[in-house]
Amino acid sequence: MAGANTLTFNDDNFESEVLQADGPVLVDFWAPWCGPCQMLGPVIDELASDFKGKAKVGKLDVDSAPTTATRYHVQSIPTIMIFSKGQAVQTFVGLKKKSELQAALTAHLPR
Repeated sequence: MAGANTLTFNDDNFESEVLQADGPVLVDFWAPWCGPCQMLGPVIDELASDFKGKAKVGKLDVDSAPTTATRYHVQSIPTIMIFSKGQAVQTFVGLKKKSELQAALTAHLPR
């Protein structure tokens, strides 16, 4: 279950919510059956709360949005991508610490 501030991305809204976003966007490519994805979920929810109003943070279920997952060559999950100005600017594969993701997202905030 996603946190109150965690957005849900899919094939239909990826263009408008992620690629056309004004600020940076963190996208967690995941699936409900993925154990490591479940472990990362609370971290993504915390980041969504921490960055509310500064950056978008959300999840994309690779089973429900295969077109977008394929477009960005997601082969292992969890994969976390940070997008800025319509481009994937940083990619992480596997479980990552909150501090690592926080630093990466902060680096892409407007100055």
